[in-house]
Amino acid sequence: MVKQNINIIDFEILYNILEEIKINLSFEIYNYKNENEFLSDLSNNNKNLTNAIIILKSQSKNLINHPKIDKRKIFNLIDFPIEINKLVEKINVLLIKQRYNFQSKINIKNYILDLNSRNITINGNSLKLTEREIDIILFLNENKKPQKIDVLQSKIWGYSKGLETHTVETHIYRLRKKIKDAFQNDKFILSHDDGYLIE
Repeated sequence: MVKQNINIIDFEILYNILEEIKINLSFEIYNYKNENEFLSDLSNNNKNLTNAIIILKSQSKNLINHPKIDKRKIFNLIDFPIEINKLVEKINVLLIKQRYNFQSKINIKNYILDLNSRNITINGNSLKLTEREIDIILFLNENKKPQKIDVLQSKIWGYSKGLETHTVETHIYRLRKKIKDAFQNDKFILSHDDGYLIE
């Protein structure tokens, strides 16, 4: 999977923190000293900026109102300081959702996943999902090979060495049970020796 890009503007401490753990990240990070430097790159049609998420310490009218910037891709980190694993988790979730171009409804198998209402529906039957369950489904759906627990742990939960693998397994077990109970389908998420899969 191609790594996606995160642009950090006027937030050097955050850039330095992420640089320390970049080997564990599923995205590339770029540092800009200020908005002007970023906007200069943007006006030069820098490819790293086309589909990238922007992280700021505070609001910026210049960026929000810029015609080349999708304001849905701007992430204001107002609540800094934040636990690094929670920050990386938030970024990973944003990137997964961004891959679907902010569609509200996504077809997965014969189901319709509605990101706005957090429902998955088939043949008029509907099931409410948590945000984490949606993230798991989106990630498994876009990866056509089985995904191991440690990969799910890294990509969905973020950089979390302390996270126990049974936390991931419990979430997937509960999600599979919910889908089986609601739709009598125990093959929506398949379990293989190599991991979990939606095919």
